[in-house]
Amino acid sequence: MSMESPVSRKSFALAAVLLALSAGPGLTQEGHHGEAPPARLAPAAGEAAAAVEAFHEALRTGDRDAALALLAEDALIFEAGGAERSRAEYASHHLAADSAFAAATRATVTRRSGDASGEVAWITSEGRTTGEFNGRAVDRISTETMLLRREGGGWRIHHIHWSSRAAPAA
Repeated sequence: MSMESPVSRKSFALAAVLLALSAGPGLTQEGHHGEAPPARLAPAAGEAAAAVEAFHEALRTGDRDAALALLAEDALIFEAGGAERSRAEYASHHLAADSAFAAATRATVTRRSGDASGEVAWITSEGRTTGEFNGRAVDRISTETMLLRREGGGWRIHHIHWSSRAAPAA
């Protein structure tokens, strides 16, 4: 892949923010109070959502090459207060652990929203992950935001933000 100029990276970031802000109230996620609006995955975001699904499937099945192929070279991944600032950094730090976790647990998407405009798409997901990992029970409520750009005939993930918390006791 070619190196991008700071201007094109800033343009992508600005386009992604504007796209998310233009979604309007019908696409906002549930707040802390009241009922959630219906989830809406715009038809324009269908291929980008498929790339998100393919990324998760690659993690679950341990297909390192497929997972990395879906990440942009300059991918920025936020998780648990940390940041990995490239595909290579993610590959050398958390990819193996994320793949092992995905293989050992069951993740269920409970809501997914998203849209696309031109070469930029965003996909938000809410869900629950259960199972056992490293001898410990797992029951987490999770949120995920992915920003993607259409490149070379497919969608590449440029940013991931993962967040989770313990599920409420039953």
